[in-house]
Amino acid sequence: MHKERSARSTRATAWYFGWNIVVASAVVTLLTVGMRMGIGPFVLPMTKDLGFGRSLLSAIVAVGMLSYGIAMPLAGYLVAKLQTRTVLLAGTAIVVLSAIGTVFSHDPGSFGFSYGIAMSLGLGLCSPVALTPIISKWFTRRRGMALFFLATGSMAGIAVMTPLFMMLIEHIGWRHTILCYAFFFAVVNVPVAVFIMKDDPPPQTDQLAGQREENRATAAASTSPMSIREVLGTAPFWQIAIGLFVCGISMNLLGTHAVPMLMDHGFGATVSSLGVGLIGLVAIFSTLLLGQLSDRLERRDILAVIYLVRGLGFIALVAVHTPGELYAAAAIGGLAWSGSVAMSSAILADQYGVRLVGYLYGWAYLGHQVGAMLSAWFGGWAYETFGSHWPAFGGTTVLLLMAAAISKRLPARGTPAQLDSIRRRVQHE
Repeated sequence: MHKERSARSTRATAWYFGWNIVVASAVVTLLTVGMRMGIGPFVLPMTKDLGFGRSLLSAIVAVGMLSYGIAMPLAGYLVAKLQTRTVLLAGTAIVVLSAIGTVFSHDPGSFGFSYGIAMSLGLGLCSPVALTPIISKWFTRRRGMALFFLATGSMAGIAVMTPLFMMLIEHIGWRHTILCYAFFFAVVNVPVAVFIMKDDPPPQTDQLAGQREENRATAAASTSPMSIREVLGTAPFWQIAIGLFVCGISMNLLGTHAVPMLMDHGFGATVSSLGVGLIGLVAIFSTLLLGQLSDRLERRDILAVIYLVRGLGFIALVAVHTPGELYAAAAIGGLAWSGSVAMSSAILADQYGVRLVGYLYGWAYLGHQVGAMLSAWFGGWAYETFGSHWPAFGGTTVLLLMAAAISKRLPARGTPAQLDSIRRRVQHE
């Protein structure tokens, strides 16, 4: 009896390997999102060195964001068919090759292909879409927390990579910065893919012994027989997709145009990059709190609050006049800047099951990148046309408030009964 009790205690306190996957995925996400959302420091040096106008470079970035989005359904499909490690290794190889092509590019065609299309494809295969399915498989009881930890990688990418890119560009130039990034990307991703990414979790995942019967309904939902076609006929998927579309607009407007916007308003390069980086830094810690709450409160309510606060943050960024005001606005906005992607993927898993989450997340995230493409282009075009950043940043605020209202109308956390009801309604229609 004592030995059995001791064995149970050991199992209860043993480190769960799934957390290794979460930590590694967060680091990969830091590097991936750090490059896609940390374009701001590159904008002015690239336009000066290559002789591109801001509209032309914005258009190339926009094509890159669309390519990144197109890679999302592909990543979801490949992860479902192949091992996660295979997809990560393929993405890493593409990023390294495209980085080499980028530094040797001097005309819009070659630069647009290498930096805009090829690198975006490689980063897409290493994106959170490729990592969410494996985390959803390994976690049932703490799925919300695990996916929010993954989201900390996105925020750390903004917090760390934006000022780091600015510093490196000032000292070694943007071309050598791209090469350094590609080298470090490979050094991190290859061992992570080979040694940490394991696609076969234990049967009970992270559930405690006493919770396995309690969570049988959740397990049933995770193996829901709904098809992709049936899911696409339901309102919750499109509510999530619309929210992610707006999320893409806001996140990429921040990553691409916030630093140039602040510099246009008289802030120095260092202050501007630190201000944007502070948003991500604060969001890292707030994400941990939101992750705790996501397994206890209604996820739709948390998602709505995230969009609401982010919308108000965009107004504040354009309105600030001093470094102190900038840092204060960044700190307050960072409290709820992160988590929309993690919360959206968790809601998709709740409603439709982990079997489909890679496909659904990939297609929904394509809308995210369509929004990113539009904001990358519109931010540059609107400034050159109107001489002001208010059209882009103010319009994004309106869209974020609308996304908050739509998210509030999402159904409560999914149950098998809800899934069956949705499925019967689709079949009847």
